Amino acid sequence: MFESLTGSFKNIVGKIRHKDDANALKKALTELKKSLLQYDVHHKTSKDLIKQIELETKANGIGHDSFLKALQNSLTDILTTQGNQGFVYSNRSNLTTILMTGLQGSGKTTTTGKLANYLKTRNKKVLVAAADLQRLAAVEQLKQIGAQIEVDVYFDENETDPVKIAKNAKKKAESELYDVLFIDTAGRLAIDDALMGELKKVKDAVDPDEIFYVADALTGHDATKTATTFKEKIGIDGVILSKYDGDTKGGVAISIAHQVEVPLRFVGVGEKMPDIEPFIPDRIVSRLMGAGDVEGLSERAAAVIDEKKAKEVTKKIKKGEFNFNDFLEQLDMMKKLGSMKSILGMIPGMSGMANQLKDMDLESSGEIVRIKALISSMTPKERETPSILNLSRKKRLARGAGLSEVQVNKILKQFKNASKMAKKMSGKGGKDMQKMLAQMGGQGGGGMPGLPK
Repeated sequence: MFESLTGSFKNIVGKIRHKDDANALKKALTELKKSLLQYDVHHKTSKDLIKQIELETKANGIGHDSFLKALQNSLTDILTTQGNQGFVYSNRSNLTTILMTGLQGSGKTTTTGKLANYLKTRNKKVLVAAADLQRLAAVEQLKQIGAQIEVDVYFDENETDPVKIAKNAKKKAESELYDVLFIDTAGRLAIDDALMGELKKVKDAVDPDEIFYVADALTGHDATKTATTFKEKIGIDGVILSKYDGDTKGGVAISIAHQVEVPLRFVGVGEKMPDIEPFIPDRIVSRLMGAGDVEGLSERAAAVIDEKKAKEVTKKIKKGEFNFNDFLEQLDMMKKLGSMKSILGMIPGMSGMANQLKDMDLESSGEIVRIKALISSMTPKERETPSILNLSRKKRLARGAGLSEVQVNKILKQFKNASKMAKKMSGKGGKDMQKMLAQMGGQGGGGMPGLPK
């Protein structure tokens, strides 16, 4: 998510090698300022950040470690503003009502679906209200998203008043004991009085716990300007940056909270429903500094991985009994975690590799498609017991999957080798796995030297 910025920070920190080298500090700060502006961090935010780093570094004695610590502290301070972080449930009632706002094309409806999916995987009962009646396809889009993520959507094709839809949705949510209600409101191509008037009516009618503004990360500093206008005219409690995976610069995430004075709550990091992440300042700084976000990854994994099934698979791996059905189940769990790029970006030492993966997709990559085709051609017994796959069975599988016999043998060999490696790593109390992770963290691309982990 922050690969370019992280690489830049790492190079700059490495320039301060000696203590009390004021000239090296000056050069590092000049380069840091250029880098921040290059990657689209707001000029006022860049100025404040540089000033804080300089003052703290000098106060603690110029040196590599003090500069690194000052950078870390200043980033955390800049990213933190008064208000909630992540998703916060209502302290007024059992139902949390969220008003989703944003301009047309910002990704508001998709983001609403992503948030609903995020909470559903955390065992919350979620209702989404289709109150965007301005864009013709909005209601249909939300219905399709709801079906995809298996979340209820409230809509009324005979109603033309978004206020009534919002009120009726809240009544349904309260009477049927939903935990969270998201109300997808109308957007416009630009901010105007008609849009603000409609939003205010909906706001007054449902008295939401919080109002989220969805900003398109690809619009750069315009995202900050529009968020500020919404804050002034309607009042917002948080900003969500959509399409952040497509923003090659990434600096808007650093400056938006500082400039709007409203916390950045989530960022959209891919096209799929699981691709949304809470924006927690200290965790984000950890990632910016190349140290990953193990805590965030653990939370995400705990939300989507079935603990009972995970234990069963672990037992099978230890016994060397891991089969193709287990493989498909694990693949499905991995898909729920989000994109591979997003996952690797949270693992210490792997952010460099995350950038190389770009848009690798666990569903559509050529290798996965071939493996799935092969498994689909197997009988239930062959999936459960791969060891029975003799020459005649492999020939049949090749014909059924549309693969060559060479491709079939290659996939089966890879699967067998992977099973052996997994069994080996699960032995000795998991020490081999721990050793491998420790080596990964210490290789190039790992956390910056001196950074607490």
